[in-house]
Amino acid sequence: MRFINRRPGLALGVFLAALPFVAVLVAYIIGSQMRLAENPSDKLLPAPATIAQTAERLFTTPDKRSGRILLWHDTAASLIRLALGVGISAVLAVIFGLLIGLQPHMRAAFSGFVSVVSMIPPLAMLPILFIVFGLGETSKVVLIVVGILPFMIRDLSQRVIEIPREMIVKAETLGASSGVIALRVALPQLLPRLIQALRLSLGPAWLFLIAAEAIAADQGLGYRIFLVRRYLAMDVILTYVAWITALAFAMDLMLRWLSRRAFPWSEAAL
Repeated sequence: MRFINRRPGLALGVFLAALPFVAVLVAYIIGSQMRLAENPSDKLLPAPATIAQTAERLFTTPDKRSGRILLWHDTAASLIRLALGVGISAVLAVIFGLLIGLQPHMRAAFSGFVSVVSMIPPLAMLPILFIVFGLGETSKVVLIVVGILPFMIRDLSQRVIEIPREMIVKAETLGASSGVIALRVALPQLLPRLIQALRLSLGPAWLFLIAAEAIAADQGLGYRIFLVRRYLAMDVILTYVAWITALAFAMDLMLRWLSRRAFPWSEAAL
């Protein structure tokens, strides 16, 4: 049997999946020990034990000034912004995806425009958003929308275009209107792709959120990371980075589970 046709067993699959993580951890431990051996007060690569102690403090100890546990407070602020940005993008992407995918006139009017807008670097728009919407919550949410919406519209509209023409013709033969075709034929085909698009957009959405919080915010995960960097508090920064990664991974798992439960027939559930 050719090697490309071999499938790893359960034990080997778990081992191969864990191998890169273990390799990165071992490399970090070795680098940390080498730097601390030369300079015990080195802050660039804190020991894993130091990071663990810092993480425990951040998750459990209230701030002396505010009395709040800052990590949980920052998490809530960031998740609200992220949920608003991603939620608004999802709704608009479904609406415009259906319109562009089903209506030739809408496709002619907006397809090229969306393609051009998707080429604009979203972070280059950040100063403009701050000028137009101010430094409050609106500009941060709008940056997420501007960053992920054009790609979601392009992806979802293409999925609608790929719907077999026979399905639409059958609905028309049964007397379905354009609205009924959109809701009863196209939308069920679109929802699995929407979940897939959301999974692919989570990474960029986090990037735009952290960037906005780093520049103009008084709370949030990105704000806290860039606040403590001036003190070279790498143990705090690494804890926040690990926490953001865990949150993003949990969201991806949730969306994958939702896709498998709601749309087991779809390729998006694989």
